[in-house]
Amino acid sequence: MLPCGIYRIIDFMMTPLSETNPSRFNLMMERRSSDRFPIERDVRYKILDGRTVVTGIGRTIDMSSSGVLFTTEVPLMQGKRLELSVSWPAQLNNTCALKLVALGRVVRTAEDKAALAIEKYEFRTAGRSAIVTV
Repeated sequence: MLPCGIYRIIDFMMTPLSETNPSRFNLMMERRSSDRFPIERDVRYKILDGRTVVTGIGRTIDMSSSGVLFTTEVPLMQGKRLELSVSWPAQLNNTCALKLVALGRVVRTAEDKAALAIEKYEFRTAGRSAIVTV
């Protein structure tokens, strides 16, 4: 018997399965390396194409340390590189607003949703940033 949480339903809900319900046959092994958390925040995105600047707004659906699922105004193309800016719920020293700026590639799209695989991210304030490479 496999430990709880090894298998998950692959969809936008990402509901963990328990070993007490072995009757599900259409399971796939979880491909993500990090847990997703249902965090809804405002986002702004910019397609990094080089030729034209395309921007948009949306909302996060869920996030992990390696990716973000978010809504879009228009369908995005899989494989495109994006800069995604997320309003962060915490403040620095309870006084300064933060935003998460992530760079990555669109790995999945569905109508008005897109999933971004994060390659680099940084937290920005008015005058400081901390860069972390994934």
